[in-house]
Amino acid sequence: MLVRLQTFTVNKRFALRISRGTNTQSTNVWVAIEHDRIEGWGEAAPFSVGSRSQTTREILEALQTIVPDLESFSPPDRQEIEKLLIQKQIPTAARAAIDMALHDWLGKKVGLPLWQLWGLDLHQIVPVSVTIGISSPEDARKRVQSWLEASNNLRVFKVKLGNPAGIESDRQMLEAVLEEIPANSLVYVDANGGWNLDDAVQMCNWLADAGIEYVEQPLAAGQEECLKTLYARSPLPIFVDESCFTSSDIPALADRVHGINIKLMKSGGLTEAMRMVHTAKAFGLQVMFGCYSETALANSAAAQLAPLADYLDLDSHLNLIDDPFAGAAMHEGHLLPNDLPGLGVIKHE
Repeated sequence: MLVRLQTFTVNKRFALRISRGTNTQSTNVWVAIEHDRIEGWGEAAPFSVGSRSQTTREILEALQTIVPDLESFSPPDRQEIEKLLIQKQIPTAARAAIDMALHDWLGKKVGLPLWQLWGLDLHQIVPVSVTIGISSPEDARKRVQSWLEASNNLRVFKVKLGNPAGIESDRQMLEAVLEEIPANSLVYVDANGGWNLDDAVQMCNWLADAGIEYVEQPLAAGQEECLKTLYARSPLPIFVDESCFTSSDIPALADRVHGINIKLMKSGGLTEAMRMVHTAKAFGLQVMFGCYSETALANSAAAQLAPLADYLDLDSHLNLIDDPFAGAAMHEGHLLPNDLPGLGVIKHE
């Protein structure tokens, strides 16, 4: 099979600030795998999670290194290919792009969208949340207004907290958001590891009183032992993101969280994402699907699994001014995959 790589840069309409920093653009890698005159597409996006961060340069170099080894395979050889990528210690974002492209090829080969190939029900897809990054109360209000101008059917918001200025700043910003969003909206909070244990306990109780649904990654990755204490003292469900990359991380977390955030770039692709869903469900945990700075290509891939998710946070492409791809589309607050084969993604001319 023939493998082609291309980097491209996308720019955010609104900069996204979280507890670890601010992001305005991303240079991603587009992977195309051709075999039998069918082409499957995948995407790798860089991300920053401490020592486990993956840069565009690292992702691209790894892909360039592995391409000669991949050419002797055919797309149905996914198990062998996955084994090779793991043996070669290829970064998970690079693996995700390859795995995505192989799935896209398969769907196109049989003429079915992946969700249908897997027997999933689009009616089970929950509304997608849109993100409000860390900001001043005034800017948070403007961001809510901009989302509502883009789509008046939005009723689920994820608010990034963990402001380095402290939890009082977090409270002021969240109060501004709650005053601005439509009535009966759902609100989730993601601290991206920005709190210590004492602040997390305080905030979880305060957030529960404010009607928040759950809190994501309240403590930094590496502080999983402290999650036991927070789990016992928090009235809110606790989800983890940076603390959970693959299915092998789930057993050790099952007694101290209520759910996990699955991201294709962390997991290594749709194959491992599916394993994570089943592993989490076996432990009685809920699952959400999230994203970094992916375009509609990768988010459409994740949307193929959306009927299996309890929560969806696949909004990164909605905040791009120059997304080269189109696929899964918003409909009354839901991100729905289409009926096109494979990932259902096309490229703008």
